[in-house]
Amino acid sequence: MKEFHILNGDALKEQFPDSFNGELIVTRECLVDGDVSADSLDRLFELRAEYLSNTYDSEIDFYHQEVIPEFNKIISLPEHSVIYLWFEDDLFCQVNLWFVSHLIQNFTTLSQVFLVRPHTDIQYGFGGLNSDGLENAFKSKIRLSVDDVKLFSSLWELYQGQNHTKILELAVKHSERFPFLVDAAKANLERFPSDGLPGRPVQTLLDIMKETGSDEFGPVFREFHKRESIYGFGDLQVKRLFDELRNSN
Repeated sequence: MKEFHILNGDALKEQFPDSFNGELIVTRECLVDGDVSADSLDRLFELRAEYLSNTYDSEIDFYHQEVIPEFNKIISLPEHSVIYLWFEDDLFCQVNLWFVSHLIQNFTTLSQVFLVRPHTDIQYGFGGLNSDGLENAFKSKIRLSVDDVKLFSSLWELYQGQNHTKILELAVKHSERFPFLVDAAKANLERFPSDGLPGRPVQTLLDIMKETGSDEFGPVFREFHKRESIYGFGDLQVKRLFDELRNSN
């Protein structure tokens, strides 16, 4: 049986131990950021390439050459594959995990699927682990049942449909098996403005800027990362929110 390690990004690929067998597939998306409401995969990829190009000055060619082919590898996994999903607990990673699970659920012949998570502070995730740490995380992997993969796939469908309350309900329902889902689902629900208040990430940025008296991005980003590591936002996502705040004043 062929083995495949689906990684949460290129950073993990760069530090991935040579001792592991199998082919590496890299998730190079940030589906937590931007529109995902498409009615087909082709349309989704088109939408994402446009969004990332317009928002972050990314090259559309990069998306077509480096992002889509990795997802196509998942769609084309051979029968009886052993699949290891290397994803962290933060929302950024979770939404990507849900999408990858959706691809596995809908486009492959399901066989053996395992979830590998870092057992460290969420702020550092896999990035805080050396080779021994990654090997220990691998030893602690859990086998996902057909129903588990279906659950993650369902979370993606709910996310795509912007049914964020239902995501939290489902996370709570399955919290005994997957306790990490609840914090991610709460953070997701709290992202959005309600009752005249901005969403949680924006409010946190406002609080940091007020408390520190700083409108320099570097210090604000570092503090945001400490307080809101559950979101897993990189500097690009936080900078976009930061710039929107500054431009609105």
